[in-house]
Order: sequence, then C-alpha cells, then structure tokens
Amino acid sequence: MNGMLEFRTQGYNGYAVKYSPFFDSRIAVAASANYGLVGNGRLYILGLTANGIQAEKWYDTQDSLYDTAWSEAHENQIAVACGDGSVKLFDVSVPEFPVMSWQEHNREVYAVSWNLVTKDTFASSSWDGTIKVWSPNRPASILTLPTHSCTYSTAFSPHSPSVLSSVTSDSHLRIFDLRTPASASNHLVHLIPIHGAGSTGGISSVGGNRQNFPPAEVLTHDWNKYRDTVIATGGVDTIARTFDIRNPRGGPTTLLEGHQYAIRKLAWSPHLSDVLLTASYDMSCRVWTDGSTTAHPGIMGGAKQLGQMNRHTEFATGVDWCLFGAEGWCASTAWDERLLVWDEHDRVSITRDDLAWTKRKRLVSKFLSEIQGNGRYGRHDRMPWYDCIETHNGEEKRRPLPKVAERNPTTDGSQGDPFWVYTTLRAVALKQPGYQK
Repeated sequence: MNGMLEFRTQGYNGYAVKYSPFFDSRIAVAASANYGLVGNGRLYILGLTANGIQAEKWYDTQDSLYDTAWSEAHENQIAVACGDGSVKLFDVSVPEFPVMSWQEHNREVYAVSWNLVTKDTFASSSWDGTIKVWSPNRPASILTLPTHSCTYSTAFSPHSPSVLSSVTSDSHLRIFDLRTPASASNHLVHLIPIHGAGSTGGISSVGGNRQNFPPAEVLTHDWNKYRDTVIATGGVDTIARTFDIRNPRGGPTTLLEGHQYAIRKLAWSPHLSDVLLTASYDMSCRVWTDGSTTAHPGIMGGAKQLGQMNRHTEFATGVDWCLFGAEGWCASTAWDERLLVWDEHDRVSITRDDLAWTKRKRLVSKFLSEIQGNGRYGRHDRMPWYDCIETHNGEEKRRPLPKVAERNPTTDGSQGDPFWVYTTLRAVALKQPGYQK
C-alpha cells in the first residue's frame, strides 16, 4: 500500500525498534536468530532514504538481543539488552565492536531505557529480578533495585530524572523514586497491582465487560508523555490498562480490550496525549485512544480502538513512534523478519486477507489452545524449556519437542506451515514471556 516502507532482517527475528531522537531518518532494530531461543543477535542501524530503507550498519552479538535504546546525549550511541545477561553500548562511528560492555545481570536482560531528563544515565531490567542504573562513563552499575520477580520492562519517567518504573511477572507495577532513602524499601514508593479489583467507578472500557482478572504476567509499559502520572501497561491477559499513580490503589482508569493474545509492546504517542500504540502476539499492531480528551473523560465508551495494522505474519514484538515531522508515523517489527514503517492514519486500509495468513492464524489458534489446555500458558510449573507435557492415563509425561533438523517442510501447498508451526509452538510455549520458559 502507499505510505508503507519495509526492510527485511534476513535470518533474524525482530524484537525491538527505536527511532533516533536526533535524526528523523534513522531507526535501530534489535533482532535475534532462531526466535531468540539460541544463537546470535544483530543490531541494525537503518536509514530512511528516497530509495527505501537502507542498512547503514549492523553489529553482531554472541547472544540474542531483546531491546535497544538510543542515547539521549550522544547521537551515535545506542544501548542493547542481551540474552547472556550483558548490556552493551555501541557507537555508530566505531566499526564491529561495542565501546562498552557490562556483565552484572545473572539472566537475560529484557529491557533498556534512557533517562530522558538528565540524559546521562540509563536503566536495564532482567529476568534475574533486578533493575540496574548505569552511566556510559562508568565500568560498573551505579545502583541496583531489586524487584524479586522476573522484570520484563523498565522505564525512566520522561518528567523526572529520579523516577523510574517496572512491570514484572508477579502482576505488579513498581514505581521507584531515587530521591527517597534507600534503607526502607530500596527507593520503592508504589507497588500497584495490575489485576486488582480497585475502584470500578468511572472506568472506561473497550471490549467485554469483564470484572474479575486473575493475576497474569505484565510484559510492557510506558509513561504518558504529557500527563506525568499516567502509565499504560500490557501483558499476557491481552488487555492494555492505564493507571494514574496518584491513586495507586484505585485500579486501572482505562481497559483497552481487543487483542487475541499477549501484548508484547506498547508506546504512548509523542504528539497526542490520548493515543497509544500496541503490538501483540496476535500479529497485529493497534492504535487506541484512552478517551482522556473527550468532553467527559472516564465515561464508559470514551476509550476505543482507532484502528489496526495487520501486515505482520508472525508475532509483533516492537513498536515506536517517530518524534519528527507529521504526527502519526511509526515503525513495527516482528518475528517475520520485517521492519515496517507506516502512517497510523492509513490504518483502516492496512490489512491482510491472503490465504497463507488465514491458514497460519488457524494453526496458531489450534496450537495455543492445546498449550493452554495442557497448562502451558504461564510460567507456573517451571518446566524445562525444551520439554512439553503429554497426559496418558492421568499421568503427565515429558517429551522433547521436535528439533530443527527433524522438521520436514510440506509439499501440499500450505507453504510449509507445519515447518513453521513447530518453530512457533516451541518459541511461544516454552521461551517467550507470558508462556513457559
């Protein structure tokens, strides 16, 4: 369609995308081989040109890359989160190797976020249950904040240099204020239950009118760029929520329901205070309004989905907004080895209706249903990632999933769907956040 640009990250599945805060034509993509299960990672530095998206440079790493964040102080520097527990800093003007590498986390690093106010520090969060604050000029971390739970996302507030937040597998949003004494609770000022009942008065909802929400892993969150107390969260239960941290026990102010599977990434618009962009395992990216700019904010129905983009053919894992130019340009990446740059105003016509997509979606639904039916939805049984469960005569038995070498592409015109499904089943059920690892 008109207005959409595409770049192929051949052999690497996308995990995160970030626009440069200095150049409107520069984008970074963090990607991993073999769906991030095993193998190398690659950081792409891409340029938007008159001839489409061109690779300016790329850096290979020994382990998967899960997130990336541009420096707010140096136009050429960018941090990445690595599967081997390291955090690396690359300089685009330096070939091949990172200019700094820190190895303090004990498990996969899943998020990095730069301080938007002071611009001289950044934070990382890991599956080891910690958040660390770094300076690009120091060989060790400045501060470690324990969360005691697998931490999928951390972010500095864009309104304060001392406030940062995180969401974790224990279904909580944590707010830290580094100005508070560390002795009491390690700078923790709010512990907000994501799925708590809270106050039901005035909630604005999109989708079904569900009242009870069991705890589920929270995979992503973001601070509103205009309202300094508003945060949006998303995760395994498919619902995007907004919270006002002035009322930490009041529950969500908005429920945005529509995704069929877990929300992997979300981002508030840098141009409009009420617009939110989400990416999901259902392979769609959706644009929402939380209804805060309506004449009567908080009234049922003020929040709504504005549209969706369905061009990805694997799990959508990363989204970001362009900070420059006309409002509405954004980028998304997914496991289909593609980066897409598109205008959200064209969202109504950004659809896919091909037969291959229909077959793939049916297969995903079938296999995810089987996974959920066998208790594989979530991390509760802590099974090894290479096993799956069979039930026979009331007994659970473990058996290994098919290895890559054992898969056989089909020749029945389904474009090798079983070949693809084994990969998807293995990654979704046993490694990805929100599923078994």
